[in-house]
Amino acid sequence: MMKSYLYTAIQAAIDGGKAIMEIYATDFDVIIKDDESPLTIADKNANAIINEYLKTTPIPIISEENKQLAYTDRKDWDSCWIVDPLDGTKEFIKRNGEFTVNIALVREGAPFLGVIYIPVSKTLYFTSEAGTSSYKYMVDVTKEINVEEIVTNATEISPSIKEDSVKVLGSRSHLNDATKGFISEIEKNHKVEILSRGSSLKFCVIAEGEAHIYPRFAPTMEWDTAAGHAICKAVGVEVIDQETQQPLQYNKENLLNPYFLVNSLKNPSFN
Repeated sequence: MMKSYLYTAIQAAIDGGKAIMEIYATDFDVIIKDDESPLTIADKNANAIINEYLKTTPIPIISEENKQLAYTDRKDWDSCWIVDPLDGTKEFIKRNGEFTVNIALVREGAPFLGVIYIPVSKTLYFTSEAGTSSYKYMVDVTKEINVEEIVTNATEISPSIKEDSVKVLGSRSHLNDATKGFISEIEKNHKVEILSRGSSLKFCVIAEGEAHIYPRFAPTMEWDTAAGHAICKAVGVEVIDQETQQPLQYNKENLLNPYFLVNSLKNPSFN
């Protein structure tokens, strides 16, 4: 069953990405939502396609672009899909290519399967059906998509051990004083290299060993992190709530995430 769910999520992410690229090539309009975040027709089109795929499963869906159900309706779910059909709308609007499609399957509040697709580079990241390893694949969108072939030929990824410098990820759109302070603490004992990436690409970069640490001390929502969390978790890297020091939880009453830290170095000495 998990294999079927994974394959469905991969197909949904790729087809959602195709819809995004159709809009990316046009002079699209931008709407500002009530929470002051931007929205484009690409978000809506990708969301519609992804929902059509995921509705073929018996699992309920939480998506940024769906009407959010009250917690009383969600609290007894043992599993759910968590979707961001276009993560990094700001990056999409800037046309820098650093936006993604995020699809995660969550069980008992923890991410289990994860799929992230980068439409511009046609790069796909996904977990195994058991959620115990993660993979990368370059998709040829000129051919009919064969998910079995993708899963069979994908390259397994793994995080990096410490190198000469600690590579810390920042966001192209969010780098606040708390994050700068955290980086300054590391710099007391380590050479630090700061890398900038948009959207959920930051999780992928950690999972495949191109960076070590991603501090996020600014607001995010569950759909921003669930797929990336699953991909990192599958390679042995957790996404840690900075309040509880436990892994982030999903399908909470409040879908806003606390501040978190992704750290593939486990416990380096920052002091």
